[in-house]
Amino acid sequence: MSTATGQRSRKTLTCTAEANAYQKRFGADLRRRVVEEGEPFAIVQADTPHEIFHVMDIPIITNQWWSAYISAKQLSGRYFQVLADHGYPENSCKYCSLGFACTLANDPATAPWGGLPTPTVLVARLTCDCIQHVFGQWADAMGTDFFPLEAPAWPKKDPLWFKHSNRQWRDVYDPDRIALLVREMRDLIALLENRTDRRFEEEKLHHLMERINEQEGYLWEAAQAIGTARPCPVSIAEQMPNTMIPQWHRGSDWAVAHAKRFRDEVRERIDQGLGAATNEKIRLMWIGAGVWHDPGFYQALEERLGAVFVWSMYLPFAGPQYIRDVQGRPMDALASRICSMNEVLHLPPWMNEWMTSEAERCGIDAALVLLPPDNRLSQSGTKITAESLKASGMPVLSLDADMVDAKNWNHDHMVGLVADFLREKGLA
Repeated sequence: MSTATGQRSRKTLTCTAEANAYQKRFGADLRRRVVEEGEPFAIVQADTPHEIFHVMDIPIITNQWWSAYISAKQLSGRYFQVLADHGYPENSCKYCSLGFACTLANDPATAPWGGLPTPTVLVARLTCDCIQHVFGQWADAMGTDFFPLEAPAWPKKDPLWFKHSNRQWRDVYDPDRIALLVREMRDLIALLENRTDRRFEEEKLHHLMERINEQEGYLWEAAQAIGTARPCPVSIAEQMPNTMIPQWHRGSDWAVAHAKRFRDEVRERIDQGLGAATNEKIRLMWIGAGVWHDPGFYQALEERLGAVFVWSMYLPFAGPQYIRDVQGRPMDALASRICSMNEVLHLPPWMNEWMTSEAERCGIDAALVLLPPDNRLSQSGTKITAESLKASGMPVLSLDADMVDAKNWNHDHMVGLVADFLREKGLA
């Protein structure tokens, strides 16, 4: 399929521009601190304890955000060719390996920020077979170390985990799994203290956890308001940056204040009767990571068919998975947040039960499911979730495409597929 350039998303919220501007300033500040002043920094997966680095004032780059940023710059095709030129299989997991590909390209003239400097460490949970290979070889290419975190089996299957995860986190997430991650986090802290001039203070972590609770509370209030409002005040094209950019800086003064601004702007639009579409008719659910190379896809049918993407995992995840009653044990509470973050988003029975419940809460008319062909972990749980939604009576359309690789994506073709699907199901 020929690849058409992705479309930009429309910005209606003031806070969307503010979030993007903040992240741009963060990039410039990180380059100054790391490249010019020689401060330590780390490259980490999304489901790792970012809070440890925040407490120690060690900047981090989240691999998934970096991949999304590269993809948005329309550079993924070039870098995946670099992987192929180095002998890596073309069906490698794209989301986790795009940053590695950028490093292998070693072309500061075209790389975002001129490429990433050498980090103090790379950190990832071993949630699938490819993680250790990608991060281990990435660390070798950058001349640094990879610190792996275990992802042990989760024997307790609680499909309704999201109903009592904030306070009963010890029971929900398994005390043994929590204890293992606490031990590993203390080993990570020892490594960071040994290699930097920074020290970890548990009292600061406790304060940070409480600030994160405040931030996530604002986001969860926004998610609840969006789910019940008719029309939907803001589509996921703007929910995503206003959720995830603060999440990369969670607990900071800026992140807490921005989450509040976002919630307030959502409420203002609801009070004024403003919707993402001028004539909302169809409420859609998006399952999977964002299509980062074509954010305008989510708004393409708002005016033509009144079809609005109301739901994606990013915003409503703030409530059940991030908010924690610390109970005087900040390390344990943090471990409960991290030790199953990937699992509840991508594996049954946790993923499908939560998303089916969310579809009902938000009055969803149809679901679209992203099935990246080379991401096995993303496919397995996602397909079962699609079946759960179908069993509830929900029309479901699966799209064979990748979140960061635009090779098999054509904007007009994909928008047409969705429009035809909605007409076929009698929704448009």
